[in-house]
Parts: sequence; C-alpha cells; structure tokens
Amino acid sequence: MRLAPLRRGDATLWTMDLPRDADIDPLPARVNPHVPGTRVTFLGHASTVIEVDGLRIVTDPVLRRLVGPLYRRVPQPLTEPLTDPDVLLISHLHLDHYDPRSLRLFRRDTPVLAPVGAGLSLRWRGFKDIYEVSPGERLRVGPVQIVGTPAKHRGTRHPLAARTPSLGYVISGSHSLYFAGDTGFFSGIADVWHERLDVALLPIAGIGPLMPEFKHMSPRHAVKAMDLLRPRLVVPIHWGTYHLPGTAIFRFGPDFHRRAPFLFMAQAAELEPDVHTVLLRPGESLSVEETLAGHAGHAEHGWPPRGRGPVDPSEWAGPGVPGGIL
Repeated sequence: MRLAPLRRGDATLWTMDLPRDADIDPLPARVNPHVPGTRVTFLGHASTVIEVDGLRIVTDPVLRRLVGPLYRRVPQPLTEPLTDPDVLLISHLHLDHYDPRSLRLFRRDTPVLAPVGAGLSLRWRGFKDIYEVSPGERLRVGPVQIVGTPAKHRGTRHPLAARTPSLGYVISGSHSLYFAGDTGFFSGIADVWHERLDVALLPIAGIGPLMPEFKHMSPRHAVKAMDLLRPRLVVPIHWGTYHLPGTAIFRFGPDFHRRAPFLFMAQAAELEPDVHTVLLRPGESLSVEETLAGHAGHAEHGWPPRGRGPVDPSEWAGPGVPGGIL
C-alpha cells in the first residue's frame, strides 16, 4: 500500500503497487469539528475543501500570495477550514496546483492521492502516506470512495522533469462530487461517472493572456462539459485567483480572466433548471443539501426560466477562437 524503495544500482526509486481497491483510515480526531452534511468551500483557483460524510478533503492546495511568477489577486484564504484534512488530492504537478510550500501547512502523515510519478516529490517533502493513482483506480476512505478519472492536460512539472499525467477525482458517498482539476475539454468527460453526479467542480479559465483551449477549458467548453455530464449542481473553479505579472501590458482587450465567470454564468443559464450553477467567490462555501433543495423549490415555480434564446457566437468564444471579442 505504501511507497516502497526499489534500488537500481546506486539510485533509490520509490514505487508502489496499488490494488484496484484500497482502504485508507480517516484521521481519528480533528481540531476543527466537521459540519454535518456535504459542504464545498472554494479557496481560489483549484483549491477547495470538500466535507462529506464526516470527512474533510482538500484539493490542490495552493495558498501563498506569490507562487513562482504568479501572484494572487484575491486575499489568501483563512487556514481554519484546512485544519486536519483526512485526505489531500493532487490533480497534477504544475506550480499552480502543486505547491510544496503550501503543503507545509498539513501534517506529514496526512494521506495524499496524486498521479503516477508524483510520489517521489511528495516523499522528498516528508509525506509518508502516498497513493499514486491512475484513472479508474479506487480507494476507500471511511464511508467515502475516491476514484481517479482522466484529464486532458499535460501535467509535467517542467520540461526536464519526468512526464506525469493529470487526474480528476470523483468522491462518492452520500453525495457524488467530481473535481476535474485542470483539463481541456474531451468528449470522454461524459463517462467519468456511471450515474448522475450531484456536484461538478469544473475549471473555466486559464492564467495567462491567452488560453489554449486544447489544455484548458474556456467558459464555452465548460458549458459543453456541463451539457455532457448533466450534474445537478456546478461550481466553477480555476478562475480569477492567480495572475501572471505584466500580462495587462500585452492585453489589448478587456481582462478575460475577470470576464470569464460572467461569460460562463451567462452561457450556463442555458442549462437551467436541469443543471444549476452557483458561483462562489474565493472563501465562500455552500451546503449541497440546502442548495439543491432551494433550487428544486425555485424550479417548481418556474425560476430560473429555461434558456434565454439564441446566444451571440462571440460570447461562446475564448482567446484564440474565431469570433471572440476579448
């Protein structure tokens, strides 16, 4: 179950043979008590706290003001929601998703799920309970099952590093939640889970002044993914948190990264009330039960209205896509 040393000559590599189904024991006690029900807190970018069935799960914790060339354009999150997570989920090793200095906040015996090839870096950082996951592999943490899912995004740390893939995760307990991590649009996203998802956390933007749509989802591609997935609730992530300095100098139109959530929400309205979308600002949270119940009540009375008529094609475009006015 754990990473084990494999010696080759003078080098020591760390390998692990992960069973198809593995079990992880949740932490026996926590400083910050868990709130009953299922709750999602958006900390910014791809960092979230998911609380379900008595477990606390933190995704892609990148929490510093400065991360490499990136600076955080919103306040840093409070640390209270991050106290004593039962599991850390890492989607890939890009610096805006895997920040070793942010990981210092967590106990080194916290279980970490990460893509195949990420274990050595985590071991160097002192983590002891590491699970390298491939798409389709399942682990059980107490009453919750976590399943690795595919992502269309090259996740290698830097050009000279060993190639590592990117992952998403489905967390399945009393509710099913899909954390997409960072991915471009791919038609196989419709098959990440065998039944209708309760919640999908979907990326809707990139970081730089241009955003190649083959490796990041723009607002229009996030809506296409929503249409395939048909989750009950969508929370957009990967927007408006980190920024490359100097990009405003080279941007000759409006700031796409500030516009992205508004473009996304306008386009996602086409799928209401079947797929409900809630935009959380960094630091905000929602109760899944209360949000779904409230939306069901509104839908019974015809609100929000279904669709809004034809959409101007320019609204569906992102940087580098013909028709985009950005």
